[in-house]
Amino acid sequence: MIQAADDRLRDEVRLLGGLLGEVILVEGGKDLYDRIEAVRQASVAWHRDAGAADAQRLEQLLGDLSLDQAVGLAHGFAVFSLLANVAEDRAGKRRAQEQTASGARPDTPEGALERLKAAGRSPEEARDLLASALISPVLTAHPSEVRRKSVIDRIASVSDLLDACDQNGAACDLEARDAGLRRQTTILWATRLVRQAGLVVQDEIDTVVSFLDRVFLHVAPAQLAEWRKRLDAPELEPFIRIGTWVGGDRDGNPNVDGAVLSAAFRSQARAVLRFYLDEVNTLGAELSLSGSMSEISPALKALAEASGDHSLHRADEPYRRVLSQIYARLAATHPVLTGQPAPRAAAFTAQPYEGPAAFRADLAVLQDSLVANHGAVFADDRLARLITAADVFGFHMATLDLRQNSDVHERVVADLLRVAGVADDYAALDEEARLSVLAAELASGRLLFNPYETYAEETLKERGILQAAAEALRLFGPQAIRTHIVSKTDAASDLLEVYLLLKEVGLYRPEDPAACPVQAAPLFETIGDLRASRPTLERLLKEPSALAVARARGVQEVMIGYSDSNKDGSYLTSTWELHEASRALLQVTDAAGLRLQLFHGRGGAVGRGGGSSFAAVLGQPQGTVAGRIRVTEQGEVIANKYGEPEVARRNLDALTCGVLLASLAPPPDAELTARHGATLSGLSRTSMSAYRALVYETDGFVDYFRAATPIAEIADLKIGSRPASRTASTAIEDLRAIPWVFSWSQSRVMLPGWFGFGSAVQGVDINELRQMHHDWPFFRTLIQNMEMVMAKADMTIARRYAGLVPDQALADRVFSAIRAEWDRTEAAVLAITGQDALLGGQPELDRLIRLRMPYVEPLNHVQIELIRRRRAGDDDPRVREGILLALNGVAAGLRNSG
Repeated sequence: MIQAADDRLRDEVRLLGGLLGEVILVEGGKDLYDRIEAVRQASVAWHRDAGAADAQRLEQLLGDLSLDQAVGLAHGFAVFSLLANVAEDRAGKRRAQEQTASGARPDTPEGALERLKAAGRSPEEARDLLASALISPVLTAHPSEVRRKSVIDRIASVSDLLDACDQNGAACDLEARDAGLRRQTTILWATRLVRQAGLVVQDEIDTVVSFLDRVFLHVAPAQLAEWRKRLDAPELEPFIRIGTWVGGDRDGNPNVDGAVLSAAFRSQARAVLRFYLDEVNTLGAELSLSGSMSEISPALKALAEASGDHSLHRADEPYRRVLSQIYARLAATHPVLTGQPAPRAAAFTAQPYEGPAAFRADLAVLQDSLVANHGAVFADDRLARLITAADVFGFHMATLDLRQNSDVHERVVADLLRVAGVADDYAALDEEARLSVLAAELASGRLLFNPYETYAEETLKERGILQAAAEALRLFGPQAIRTHIVSKTDAASDLLEVYLLLKEVGLYRPEDPAACPVQAAPLFETIGDLRASRPTLERLLKEPSALAVARARGVQEVMIGYSDSNKDGSYLTSTWELHEASRALLQVTDAAGLRLQLFHGRGGAVGRGGGSSFAAVLGQPQGTVAGRIRVTEQGEVIANKYGEPEVARRNLDALTCGVLLASLAPPPDAELTARHGATLSGLSRTSMSAYRALVYETDGFVDYFRAATPIAEIADLKIGSRPASRTASTAIEDLRAIPWVFSWSQSRVMLPGWFGFGSAVQGVDINELRQMHHDWPFFRTLIQNMEMVMAKADMTIARRYAGLVPDQALADRVFSAIRAEWDRTEAAVLAITGQDALLGGQPELDRLIRLRMPYVEPLNHVQIELIRRRRAGDDDPRVREGILLALNGVAAGLRNSG
C-alpha cells in the first residue's frame, strides 16, 4: 500500500514536472530549459551519491550562471516546488482516506469515539463536553505566507483539475486534463511569484476573508452538522469558532487603527451576507411548494402574510413569500453592516435584521414547517445547512481579537490619569499603587477623557480603536469581539488598564462589571514571563473587576507564546516552560472556581510551536484542555491546512478529536510529570544555558546571524504589513520571531528547532529518556517535531551560507559551535529513539522530505550567489528579484518555515 502510494506520488510529480518543462521550453527557451534540467540532474545525483564529483559539477553549473539565467533558474525551481506541493498534498489526502478506510485513526471522529469507548467514555459524555466546548483556530495578522493570492489560486486550479480526474475514474479524459494542466502551468509560469509592493492591512484582511468565504463558510457548518448527527445531538451548539487577528492586532503595527478594525468587519460581513443572500435566493427558486397542495405551520402562515411580497405569481407559495421577505431584510441589513448596497437588490423594501438571531429564527420557521408537514427529508438539506452556517458565523463571520502591547496601555492610561488630575506620574508608581488607582477608577462612574483637553496622538488612536470595537459589538453582537490580548504582560495592572480603557468607551460599566463583553487576556511570551505567570494571574483574580468578568464567562483566557519563549531560551526550554506554566495556571483558575482557557500562540515552524496540532493537543498537561482551546494559525500554515475544503475538514476534525481525547481520555501526564519532571527541568536548564551562550553571549553572534542568513533580504520580501523588528535596534531581543525563524530556515540551519538539546542530554540516563519517549506523549511529540525540523536542515548548505560572513574567523568560530551542537543533538535523538537515522520512525514523512530536497537545494545555491552579488554592491533590480524568488521557492519547498 505504501509503495503504491509512493509510486503514485512520484508519477504526479513527474507529470507536473514534465508539463512545467514543456512550458519552460516554450516560454523560456531551450537554453534556460537545458540549464534547469542540468542543475536538476546534478542536484539529484549529489543527493543520491554525495560524491565530490557531483558536488563539483553542481557548483560549476551554478557558478557559471549569468544574472538572467540565475533569475530564470530560481523562478523555475520555485514554480516546481509549488507544483510538487500539489502532488504531496494530494498524496496526503489519499493516505488519510486509505488509513481511515483500513482502520479508524484517532484523529478522525470514528477513531476518537472508538478510543473514548475503549477508555470507558460514552458518546453522551462526548456530546456533553462539546456542548460547552470552544475550539477556535485563529487566523493571525502577521503571516509568513510568501505566496501571492494569485499564485495560491493557480495552485488550487491545478489541484482541482487532478481531483476532478480522480472523481471521473476511468472516464477521465487524460488529454483534456493535461491540456488544462498545461494552461494553468503556463499562467503560473508567467505570474509574478513575489510581490512588488508591500502589503497593507487591508490586503491581509482580504486574504483571510477569502479563506473564510471559500472554505470555512462551507466546511465548518458541514462539520458541525456531522458531529450533531454522529452524537445524536441536533441542538448541539457550535463549538468550532473561527477567529482572526487581522484588523484588531496593533501590537507593533502602526497601520492598525479604528478605521481598519471597522473595515475588517465590513469585509467579513460582505462575504457572509453575500453567501446568505445567494443561498436564500437559491432556496426561493427551489421551494415552490403550494399552500393549496400542502399543509403549513401557523408560524409560517403568519410570516408569509406579513411578507412584503405581493406578487400574484407567488400568492399561494408561502415558502417563497417568506424567503422573499428574508431576502429583502438581508438586503436591507447589507448597507447597515457593510456601507454598501446588496449585490442584488430586493424586489421590495423591508426592515433590516437587528441581528443574526432574528435571521436564524425566520429560517427555523421554514424548516419546522417543512419537517412537520413533509418529513425528515427536509431535516438535513440546503436550508438546514444555511441554518447551521448562521449558527456558526452570524453576521460577523469570524470573531476578531484585539491585541496591544502593555507598554502602550501604560502610556495611554498615564496620559488619561495625568490630564484628569488623578496621577501626575502613573508610570512611576509601584504595582500595588497602580492597582489601587485602577481599582478606584473602575469603581467610579466618572470618565477620564475630556474632549476639550489635549492628549497624545497614541492616546487618541487607542481610544479610537476601542470606540470602533464598541460599535462593532453593537452592530454584530457579542461574538464579534470576545478578547483583548495584552502582549508583554508581567503584572496584573497590565490587564486592569485594559478594563479602564474599555470603561472609557462604555464596554465596562462599574455598576455591572460582569456584563463587560470583552475579557482582558494576558499573553505570557518570554521565559521570564512564563515563570512569573502564576503570581501574575493570582493577583489579577483578586481584583473584583477582573474576577467579575471571568465569573460571568466561567473562564479566564490566558495566551501563551511559543515564538518568543523559544527565541529567548531554546526549543526544549520553551516547550517545557510552556508545559509547566500551563499546569501552574490551571491551579490558579481551579482555586478561583474558574475554567482555564488556554490560547496557544503557535506558528508554522517547529521553533514557533509548529507540528501536528492533534499531537500537540494530546501532549498538553492533564486538565488544561477540558473542552476549550484556541490556537493561532499563521502564514503558510493557513493555506496548507485550510486551503481546500477536504483538507480543512480533516484538520478541524483532528483538532476536535484531540480536544475530546485530551479532555475525556488524557494520557497520565500528571503522573509522568511527577516521575520525570525533575529530569526535564534539568534538561531545560542546560539547554537554555547552551542556547543563550551561543545566541546572547557569543561575541559577534549578531554579526554572524545577519551575514550568514538572508535576514536583510527577507525584509524585502513584503510578506506582512508590519516591520521585521519591534524597534530600530539590531538586537536579537528586538527581532520578531517570524523573521528570526524564517532566516534560519532559509539558510537550512533550522537552529530554533533543535539547538541546545544535544548539550542538555550529555550525561543524562539514556534509559530514562527512552522510557520518557515511549510513555509520555508530551516528550515524544517534542522529539518527533525536532526530528522533522532536523531532517529539513543541511549543515553542508549551512556552511555555504556561513561563507557569506566577511569575517571568516568569526564564521568558522560560530559555525563550528553550531555544527558541534548539531552532531550532539543528532546523536542524542537517535539514541533516544533507537533509530539508525532521523525520521526512522516516520517513514512517510522521511520519504516526502527526501523527494523534495534535491529540488530545494539549487535554490539555496542560487540564493547564496545572488546575496553575495547584492552585498558586493550589485544593485541590479534583477539581483533582488532572483533573491526573492529563491526565498519564495525555498519556503515553498520547506513548507513550515515561518
